[in-house]
Amino acid sequence: MPPSPKELRLGSRRLPITELRMHMTDVLHVCAFEDNYIWLIRGDSPDRVAVVDPGDAAPVLDALAKQRLTPAAILCTHHHGDHVGGVQELLAHYDVPVYGPAQEHIPTLTHRLHGGDRIRLDALGLEFDVLDVPGHTAGHIAYHGHGSLFCGDTLFSVGCGRLFEGTAAQLHGSLARLAALPPETAVYCGHEYTAANLRFALTVEPDNADSHRHQEHVRELRARNEPTLPSTIGLERRINPFLRTAEPGLRRNVARWAGREPASDVETFAFLRQWKDGFK
Repeated sequence: MPPSPKELRLGSRRLPITELRMHMTDVLHVCAFEDNYIWLIRGDSPDRVAVVDPGDAAPVLDALAKQRLTPAAILCTHHHGDHVGGVQELLAHYDVPVYGPAQEHIPTLTHRLHGGDRIRLDALGLEFDVLDVPGHTAGHIAYHGHGSLFCGDTLFSVGCGRLFEGTAAQLHGSLARLAALPPETAVYCGHEYTAANLRFALTVEPDNADSHRHQEHVRELRARNEPTLPSTIGLERRINPFLRTAEPGLRRNVARWAGREPASDVETFAFLRQWKDGFK
């Protein structure tokens, strides 16, 4: 069925036209490994794209060939191999700039970025603000522009990244920074974790009606083998427990799990992250 006059498709999802006006880019997904997403951002040029977090070159090269696309740039959010492992091979095929975090060791970078920077991809007619979002890794960055957020492994749909290099306070602060973005911002994260994250979210907040509704939607999408992304910042504020550490009901359940009352939102977040790490 074609989209109605009041809705258009963004990826595999339909969005109201009022929300779509904020999303003027065309974003394609490429599946890699078991659950990674590599994003291809198409701007003004119909046949050129920016490649976000290419952990594996093979599926990217295949997608580029099938779609008759050429990369104009590579954007990296952090140094983990499942996000940068394919960069070197892509550079063997295409001579393009590689953007990424200045504070992390990624040898292929040509443009080392800090929070507060703005990058211009002239070939695509796109600009992105660079956000510092440490926690999952020490120098993790995100790219925000054109109503979209490419956030790697900092914010997941209904979840967040593990603490590999940063502190709970850092990741809590990074998530607060992302949660402050406009609610209609489309969230493109690095993994298909939504269904598993919802099981945890409904354990933490079993009476969250928005989470129950979204779980049914996610089941339908996954039954058709469709991605559950992009999410939106507005939706994540309603269903993502890691953005809801000030909610009284959530705090009570976290305190029950931890055996004591958290002293702060940051400690609530730290307990919640520990709970999720051991959740089956």
